[in-house]
Amino acid sequence: MSDVIAAAVKILNDKIGAGGLDGAAKFVIEGEGSIVVDGAGARAADDEADVTLSADADTFQAILSGDLDPTTAFMSGRLSVDGDMGMAMKLAGVLA
Repeated sequence: MSDVIAAAVKILNDKIGAGGLDGAAKFVIEGEGSIVVDGAGARAADDEADVTLSADADTFQAILSGDLDPTTAFMSGRLSVDGDMGMAMKLAGVLA
């Protein structure tokens, strides 16, 4: 597991909290790997999910740090979303 994935898993678990997420989402970080977030929390995995969000490492780190709004990243083409847009919007609220 890359350092970027390991750090992102920790940050996502801190942001989401003990309740996890209602549903499943996957973050694909180009050149690094993928993270799945569900009711059990965040972990490095490549499981099936309701929504898949893809971005490069810089964009993903900017979203996690709060420097880039997920909706802005999507609208500018830096973040792609495939699947349940409702789940993507829930995630945006958690990450903001």
